[in-house]
Amino acid sequence: MVPNDRKYQTTHEWALSQDGLVVVGITDIAVEKLSDLVYVDLPNKGSSCKQGEAFGEIESVKAVSELVAPCDGEVVEVHEELADDLDILKKDAFGDGWMIKVRPSDVSQLEGLLDGPAYDKHAASEEH
Repeated sequence: MVPNDRKYQTTHEWALSQDGLVVVGITDIAVEKLSDLVYVDLPNKGSSCKQGEAFGEIESVKAVSELVAPCDGEVVEVHEELADDLDILKKDAFGDGWMIKVRPSDVSQLEGLLDGPAYDKHAASEEH
């Protein structure tokens, strides 16, 4: 079960509204599915992102997955250490494993995303 304090996308990103910003990461389920992570490509600070569009990529030995933005906005902080230590995602996908912080153009875009129980149900249905 995922934390219930944030919203989720069916593409396995989470979004946590915090102090006027949206903190974005990927779920532990995504980390587990990708397995052996080898590379992450995150946007530059100051770049913009658009809801539903890729803001970066994460690569494992077996696949490359796009990282999809949960809202429109400006990237105001990037978790640079992830590039050097992808194990952070395995240890704490919902905390220290955050990827970017976005100043949202419209925070209400998050309302259309899944809550924790709905995401858990979606993730379980993907396994079958």
